[in-house]
Amino acid sequence: MARKDSAETPDYSVPALEKALDILELLANQKDGLNQGQISEAVGRSIHQIYRVLQALEARGYVYRERPGGLYFLSMMMFELAHRHEPLRGLVQIALPQMRRLSDELQQSCNLGIHSAGRVLILAQVESPAPFGFRVRVGAEFPLFTTATGRALMAFQPEATIDRWLDGEANKQAEVKAALSAIRERGYEEQPDGLHPGITDLAFPVIGRYAESVAVLTVPYVATTYSALDQATVRKHAASAAREVGTLFASRNEDHFAGK
Repeated sequence: MARKDSAETPDYSVPALEKALDILELLANQKDGLNQGQISEAVGRSIHQIYRVLQALEARGYVYRERPGGLYFLSMMMFELAHRHEPLRGLVQIALPQMRRLSDELQQSCNLGIHSAGRVLILAQVESPAPFGFRVRVGAEFPLFTTATGRALMAFQPEATIDRWLDGEANKQAEVKAALSAIRERGYEEQPDGLHPGITDLAFPVIGRYAESVAVLTVPYVATTYSALDQATVRKHAASAAREVGTLFASRNEDHFAGK
């Protein structure tokens, strides 16, 4: 398609910024680090073009190298920035006291997950006070439609939101949507953890002011001799905690919009 005359369409591009964003987006999708040559090839720019950009990103803490001249990795800087954003900061502040209380009652750990660009992002975690427990790292990411947390999160979203993030063949989409519908009717998701035998993930939606899930409170239930309560009791306590977090968060947002 022919480019429009610059008089009609001003060029607002910022080349240095675009290079930086290309690099950040690239590293965000990498499990392992990349060297300058690999980054240069992947973003379609010469090493000379990205050298100073990488220096600036490293100096500001957005990327780091495992050693001088080594591979570049994305740092946790953007995750920390997101935590400074008022809605997320408020959600964590509200959820943590309820999560600590829940963990003490259950003698199990619990975590809080949100949707972030097609993945589940763990926003907060409280460890079990018992001698044995299961820990999920804050900042860890997991699949959206194949984990208990992700499915509980999407089950309480509008159909259009589900369609936007659900990829795959039509029959697979129908299968996932049927599962989400069952979760919505049940009010929570419960499934054995796909990576850790002996752990059952119990995931409960935190419903916000628009009757949609804003987060999910998950208890990775460990059935051992240290388990003080049975699974049915854990479900009851976790569901109550998730409702309380949702009520408090919705109330806080209403006060914010009312200017209180």
